[in-house]
Formats: sequence, structure tokens, C-alpha cells
Amino acid sequence: MFEKKSDKNTPTNVTESFIKPSKLDAKVHIGQGVVIKGEITEADEVQVDGQADITLETNNLMVGGTGNVKGNITSNNLDVWGKIEGDIKVNNTLTIQEEGIVEGNIEYQELHIKLGGKIKGEVKSMEKLKKISDAKKTSLQETFDQEKSDSNKQ
Repeated sequence: MFEKKSDKNTPTNVTESFIKPSKLDAKVHIGQGVVIKGEITEADEVQVDGQADITLETNNLMVGGTGNVKGNITSNNLDVWGKIEGDIKVNNTLTIQEEGIVEGNIEYQELHIKLGGKIKGEVKSMEKLKKISDAKKTSLQETFDQEKSDSNKQ
């Protein structure tokens, strides 16, 4: 009457749950007070609330209010509440919050700076990639314009 039904999704052996890798995202959190120097690659999400002198490749990077990051950074999205400096490449959106500071060689696709956020250094926007169909149209239009220009000169 009061028997516990076994759940087929729960591992029967406790060590089995620790050995098998989970199917979740690869996340890294560097906590406040932690100092790290090194390299992180292939992480889906990284949050830095401590200090990091690092080479980093990630999908999403968040530098917390107490975070201080230096190094070569490549990320799809970067959200800065603290400070980050170095060679920074953001393939999508760079967001600088009210207290955020970004310094160095900065390349981004889209930029959002909240009131009080600071950006300093060599800053450049990446050109968005054109669709192949748009590129063909542009190329054809340039060819047509060139031919028209040449015929008017004669």
C-alpha cells in the first residue's frame, strides 16, 4: 500500500549519476574573490565575478559588478557590469551596463551602452554579413552601373 514506486529515469546507482556527463550547457562561474589565469574554450556560458587574466572563447560572457577581466576575449554576446580590457571580439551584441567599463581593441556586431557605461580604445563595428542573394544583386547592380557609365563617356 505504501510502497515506493521506482522512477525509471532516476539512476539506481548513485555513482552512475556522477560519471555520466549531463546534456546541459557547459557553464563556468568564477566567483567573487577568485583569481584565475589561463584559458577557457568551448564554454557555452561564462560568468566572472572575480579576477581573470585569460584567453577566452565562449558563446555568452557576463562580467559581474565585482568582475575584472583582462586578456583575449572572443564571445558571441558580452554583458559587462564590471571591467574588461584587452583584445575583445563580440560576434553579436556587446552590452555595457551602467557601471560597466570596456577598454582595449574592441570589435562588435551590435553595441548597447547604458547611461554611465564607458568604452575606451580602438572601437570598430563589424559589417554584417550579406546574404548571398543580396551580394549577387549588389554585384549585378555595380556591373550595370559601370557599363552605363562607360557607354555615357563615349
